[in-house]
Amino acid sequence: MIETIQDSVTLHNGVKMPQLGFGVFKVKNGSETVESVKKALEAGYRHIDTAAIYGNEEGVGQAIRESGIPREELFITSKVWNTEQGFEKTLQAYEDSLERLGTEYLDLYLIHWPGTDKYIDTWKALEKLYNDSRVRAIGVSNFHVHHLENLMKHTELKPVINQIELHPRLSQLEIREYCKKHDIKVEAWGPLGQGNLIDEPTINHIADKHGKTAAQVMIRWHLQNEIVVIPKSVTPSRIVENTQVFDFELSLDEMNQIDSLNLGERYGSDPDKNLF
Repeated sequence: MIETIQDSVTLHNGVKMPQLGFGVFKVKNGSETVESVKKALEAGYRHIDTAAIYGNEEGVGQAIRESGIPREELFITSKVWNTEQGFEKTLQAYEDSLERLGTEYLDLYLIHWPGTDKYIDTWKALEKLYNDSRVRAIGVSNFHVHHLENLMKHTELKPVINQIELHPRLSQLEIREYCKKHDIKVEAWGPLGQGNLIDEPTINHIADKHGKTAAQVMIRWHLQNEIVVIPKSVTPSRIVENTQVFDFELSLDEMNQIDSLNLGERYGSDPDKNLF
C-alpha cells in the first residue's frame, strides 16, 4: 500500500507510475489549466494525465515548464483521439502531442477509445513508438474485456494499463479481474462519479467517522483496491484536499460497504454503445 503521493506502482515493463495522479479532463486551456497543474505540482502530484481531445496539452506543458520540476521527476500521460486512429495518423498524432506539451517524450501514451475497427493498427503504431524508445509505456483507455482479448490476439505487446470509468457505482469487477490476471494495471477516470457521489450517504457516514470528505474516502477506496486514480479539480483547496488521503485507512468492513454501492451505473459513455 502506498504511503505518500509520490509512491508508485510498477507496470509490467518495469516503469514506475505514481498511483495517485492529477487529471485535466474539461479543464480549459490557458490560465485555468496552467494554474491548476501548477497547484497540483506544488501539492506534490508528479503524475499528470491529459489527452489530445482535451485541448489543454499546451497549458499542461506551460505549467510543467514554469514549475521548474525536472522532467524526469514527472510522469506525463496523453492519448490519441479517435479521428487520429490508424498507423500513420497515430504516429503523427504522437508528434503533435509532444509539440503541444513541449516535451521530447511521454511516459505513457494511450488509445483513448477502442472505436470500431482501427484500434489494432493504432496499437501497432504505439508498439513502434515504444520499440523505438520514443515513449516509456503504452496502454489503452475505455477497453472492455473483448477489446483487450482481440487486441492481444493480433499484436505483439500487451498494454501496461487500461484506463476506465471506475467509481463506487461502477466498480468494473470483470475488467479488473481480467486485467489482474494478465498483469495489466487498472486506472480510474471519473473516480468521484463526476461529482454525483459526493452526497452519497454511506460514503459520507464513513467520511464522518474518519474526519474526512467523501472525495477523500473514494480516493482512498481506489488506492486500497490497488487502482491508479486521477481525480480532477480546478479548485486549489480541493486539489490539495485530494492529496490528504495517506493518514487514514478504510477497514475491511468499510471497503465492503463501499463495494456494495455498485450498480453498474455509468456517468460517461459505454465503449460498446458510443463508437465515435
